[in-house]
Amino acid sequence: MRLTGGGSQGGHVIEPALSDLARHWVAAVRRTSYLDHGAETLRRRFEELTRRLAGAMRAERFDPRIGTAAGAAIVDLGLTSPEALRHSISVLARLPAVVDGKPADTDEDRFGALLGAFAAGFASASRQRILDDQERIRRAWSRALTDAEHNLQRELHHQAHHDPLTGLPNRVLLYRHLTDTLRDAPDDARIGVCFLDLDEFKTVNDTLGHGSGDRLLVAFADRLRACVNGADHFVARVGGDEFVVVAGGTRSAEDMTELAETMLAELSKPVRLDGHELTVSASIGIVEQPARGADPEELLRAADATLYLAKADGRARYAVFDATRNAEQLLQYGLTGRLAGALERGEFELVYQPLVSLVDGRLRGAEALLRWRHPELGTVSPNTFIPVAEQSGMIHALGRWVLRESCTAAAAWQRSHPDTPLLVSVNVSPRQCTDPRLLEDVEHALADSGLHPANLQLELTETVLMQSTGRPVQTLRKIADLGVRIVIDDFGIGYSNLAYLRHLPVHGLKLAGAFMAGIRSLASDHVDEQIVETVIRLAHTLQMTVTAEGVETADQADRLAALGCDLGQGWHFGRPTDPAGIPALR
Repeated sequence: MRLTGGGSQGGHVIEPALSDLARHWVAAVRRTSYLDHGAETLRRRFEELTRRLAGAMRAERFDPRIGTAAGAAIVDLGLTSPEALRHSISVLARLPAVVDGKPADTDEDRFGALLGAFAAGFASASRQRILDDQERIRRAWSRALTDAEHNLQRELHHQAHHDPLTGLPNRVLLYRHLTDTLRDAPDDARIGVCFLDLDEFKTVNDTLGHGSGDRLLVAFADRLRACVNGADHFVARVGGDEFVVVAGGTRSAEDMTELAETMLAELSKPVRLDGHELTVSASIGIVEQPARGADPEELLRAADATLYLAKADGRARYAVFDATRNAEQLLQYGLTGRLAGALERGEFELVYQPLVSLVDGRLRGAEALLRWRHPELGTVSPNTFIPVAEQSGMIHALGRWVLRESCTAAAAWQRSHPDTPLLVSVNVSPRQCTDPRLLEDVEHALADSGLHPANLQLELTETVLMQSTGRPVQTLRKIADLGVRIVIDDFGIGYSNLAYLRHLPVHGLKLAGAFMAGIRSLASDHVDEQIVETVIRLAHTLQMTVTAEGVETADQADRLAALGCDLGQGWHFGRPTDPAGIPALR
């Protein structure tokens, strides 16, 4: 039997019957799945499948692969559910009757084989479709995972190398940039680094809150970006309110100072935050030098140290790296680390310089002078290490030790010469003067040593005493009430306000050594001499003694005695010695 298009057989018209079967087939399976095809497309496709299946039934040589292809074809159309297969077989069960009018034995054999092939084709195509879908899903998942990992990595890299608040590069990326720039720099290349810090930023956080402080930092960073727009410029936030600007290809320090002036001008403009208009200044430390052989860590350290020189000079300004000042700072850094344990290691000692009466030339006492015997640097001057001790807070422990040792030495002098006891004069630093425990320290030193209070003298600088009000002055009055003498050291280089001194617990003045150069028995400096004479006369009027330090010659001692000065101190009377050497000078 052969299917012929538009033909007829046994008096029946074939094509309408097949078309009707195809229409029923579409209606049966369309409800089982969502089909992404229009009705006309489905009609033509199912009519084609129906004709091919009918042709297989009628063909002289039966080929079941037509059924297999038909089963796969409906899967390709999107009909993959078991219901689609069940409805398809139910509709195709009418195919033998449509083809022959009535079933025949051979037709039944062929039809069974054809349906089996149809079902097998459907199952195989469905399985392959599932496998293909799984592979597509796997590939899509793999691509999505890979993309999610290239995005996560990018995000993590950005977070690891950028400041989350301002978006600027952070310290890690700054070091990498500096390292790469210095490594690849030509022999004649130069580099500049600015270390910036907001002045009094803590005040903003304390008064307006950290939220306002953060917004100020963001505004600060935006302004820096506007200033630092050169091709070789790099700006980073390295922590808190600290920022670093790196400029490659500089010609001299002048390039960096011009950039610093531009930044200071831009950053000093008012910023409006939360209804407040703030004007916040910044300080900048500048280093500019050849790039070849430079070290990133050292560059940043030098710029940071120079920043603090700018702050020390008055803030709202820049300072350029100076090798001499840097060496001094390095020394101070080294001393700070060593200072903490120096007292326990016994590296400090006291020497005593004689205090002599200019009236009769007799020994009246000695000033205790602190010395640091550094194991590597040798003897370190108090002018060098006392500021370090003040800054680090070590001055309190050091001051208590000096007070205790001095009182112990003076008590020994007192025991060896009970008729004419010697006083010991001890320097009190500015920070000690404001320490509320100073009175307690004095009381303990006197009690532990057994020294009579009248034989202890405390020396304070004029500036410190003039600036002391409230509790510090009350502490000094209580110390004076114990019987301890209070003396102004280096008088004449500060306020020199004798009228104010009369209201303070002060028993004596020590003239600044600068006046001694003009005091001689012959050819004295008239101005210096008149100043000294006036100070002595007024001090005596206020019931104060006057001591001249820095006396180096007999001429100076004689002239000072003639002017009415009470005590003298200096190399003319003896160099500093250990405590046992003082009584021998009597």
